[in-house]
Amino acid sequence: MSDLLVEYLYIVSAVLFVLSLKFMSEVRTSRLGNFCGVAGMGLAVVATLGAFQVGRVDLLVGGVIIGAALGAPIGLKVAMTAVPQRTAMSHAFGSLAVALVGAAEYYQGAPAIDTFTLSVLSAEMILGFLTFTGSCLAFAKLQGLITGRPILFRGRTVVSLTTLGAAVASGVLLVAYPGQEYLLPVMAALALLFGFQLVVAIGGADMPTVIAILNSFAGLSAAALGFVLNNKLLIVAGSLDGSSGLILALIMSKAMNRSFVNILFAGVGAHPVAAAVQPGEQGRTAQTYTVEDVATILANAQRVVFAPGYGLAVAQAQHVVKELADVLQARGVDVKYAIHPVAGRMPGHMNVLLAEAQVPYEQLWEMDRINPLFPETDVVMVVGANDVTNPAARTRADSPLYGMPILDVDKAKTVVFIKRSMGAGFSGVENDLFYNPNTMMVLGDAKKVVGELVSAMRKQST
Repeated sequence: MSDLLVEYLYIVSAVLFVLSLKFMSEVRTSRLGNFCGVAGMGLAVVATLGAFQVGRVDLLVGGVIIGAALGAPIGLKVAMTAVPQRTAMSHAFGSLAVALVGAAEYYQGAPAIDTFTLSVLSAEMILGFLTFTGSCLAFAKLQGLITGRPILFRGRTVVSLTTLGAAVASGVLLVAYPGQEYLLPVMAALALLFGFQLVVAIGGADMPTVIAILNSFAGLSAAALGFVLNNKLLIVAGSLDGSSGLILALIMSKAMNRSFVNILFAGVGAHPVAAAVQPGEQGRTAQTYTVEDVATILANAQRVVFAPGYGLAVAQAQHVVKELADVLQARGVDVKYAIHPVAGRMPGHMNVLLAEAQVPYEQLWEMDRINPLFPETDVVMVVGANDVTNPAARTRADSPLYGMPILDVDKAKTVVFIKRSMGAGFSGVENDLFYNPNTMMVLGDAKKVVGELVSAMRKQST
C-alpha cells in the first residue's frame, strides 16, 4: 500500500473518530456514532497493516482470534449495570498494551535513543502503567470484589506524591542514562504502585469520576506513543480519548460539587461518613406503604415524575416503569423522567437504559430543567436513586454529599420511594428523604413493585 493511500485512510479514520464523538453525544444519533467509531477503527487497522510489512502473520492472526474470543463475550454478555467496571477493564488492557509497546521500543533502541523520544517514552510508560493498576483496582471496587469505600492511612498524600516523584525521577535518570536498562523496571514498578495508591483512597460516589480520569490517562499515553512511533492517527485518537476523558471528569466533578484535585489527592468521601445518620437515629421513623396505597395516590395525580437511579438498573425495571408511564399517560397524566448527571454509575448510563425501554427522548429532563418543576409535581416516583435525591446535600454540612447538586424531589407534593431496603446508598450515607412526612416508602424489588403497581392501576381502569 502506498504511503499516500495510507495517509488518506488515516485522515478518513480521524474524521470518523471525531464524528463518532459528535454523534454519540446525542441519544438520537448514538447508533450512528457507534458505527462511525467502528468504521474508523476498521480503516485504521487496514491502513496500518498496509503501511508495514508483517513478519509473523501467524502471531497477528492468533492475537486477533484470542482478542475476539475474549472481547466478544464481554461485549455481548456484560449487563448494562456493569458498564463502569467493563470500561475500567478496557482502560486497563489498553494502557497496559501502550506501556508494553513503549517498553519494547526502548529495549529495541537503547542506548541509541534520542533525548526527546526517550522523554516521551518515559512519560507514556508512567501513564500507561499507573493507569493499568488504577483501572484494575477500580474494577475490583465497582465489581464488589473489595470494599468500595476509600482506604486511607496517615500520611497517604505524602507517600503517594513521593512514589510519583520517585517514578518521575527514575524516568529522568533513564533519559539521562539511556544505557542503564535496570531503570525501566524500577520506573514501571513505581508507576504501578502509584496507580494503586491513587485509586485505593477513592470510593463512594467519586468512583465514576475516577473512571473518567483513568480514561484520560489512557488516551494521553496512547497519544504519547503516537509521537514515538510517528503515527499521526494514534496521536489524534489518543488526544481525542484523553481530552474527552478529561472534559468528562471535569463535568462530573462539577456535577458532584467536587474539586478535581481533591478527588485525586484528598480521599473525599471518607471521613464524614462516620457522621452519617444511622437508621432510627434521632427517633425518626420512615412510613412504609403498600402498592395499593400508591395506586390510590397515582389515581388522583395530574403530574408525575420518575426519578430513576442505580436501583432501577440493577432490577432491570426500565421496561415496567415505561409500562406504568403508558398507563398514566392513557389517563391524561403528564409524565416526565428526571435525569441526574450521574444517575446510575456513569453519565448517560440512565439515558441508555431508558432508551432500551423506548422511553421518548422528549420525556427525559435534565436536572437543571426539572428541579424548578418539582413544587408543581403531584407525585415523584424515586426508583433506586438514593444519593442523588438526598436532601442532606443541601442541609447537612457534615455529610459527604453536602454541596452536591441533587434532584429536588423532596419539594414535590408526594414522594414515592421504591427501594429494596432502608440501607444507605453507594456513598454510604443514609437518605434523609426517607423520613420526610410527604415520603411514602415502598420496600421491595423495583421491577416487582412497579409491575404490581401497573396491575393495580389497570384494575382501577376496568
